[in-house]
Amino acid sequence: MKKLLIVANTPSENTAALAHAALKGCRHPDIESVEAVHLQPLEANADDVMTADGIILGTTENFGYMSGALKDFFDRIYYPVLEQKQGTPYALYVRAGLDGTGTISAVERIVTGLRWRSITDPVLLHGTYQPDFTDQCESLGMLMAASLDAGIA
Repeated sequence: MKKLLIVANTPSENTAALAHAALKGCRHPDIESVEAVHLQPLEANADDVMTADGIILGTTENFGYMSGALKDFFDRIYYPVLEQKQGTPYALYVRAGLDGTGTISAVERIVTGLRWRSITDPVLLHGTYQPDFTDQCESLGMLMAASLDAGIA
């Protein structure tokens, strides 16, 4: 079994729904060899990253930047995983009230330093909350898990 780690903060019902949708996509019945787990950024640690075959990052946009919780996650895991986890496939979704570009840029700078590999463009969930945001997160989860399942990520 391959392990897919979702590290996403969920400070509201809407953001919890996004993480749940990503997890649901990862657990699609056609995906047989991937085990997915969601952890809050303040709970996830370097050991979780070391055992993961892929990672989905989810964050809110806070003052044009990633959430403090996701930044804390990166601060704690960066050096412990830097050498061993290069090439790790990842995907990102951002729940943004503004334009989200600062948040995406900040996360991409860090994962570039980690030498992780994006499997798709970031999913930007921009503006007033829309019900289809969960569909987009579910699709992202399914894409990531299917890519791991097929051995292409």
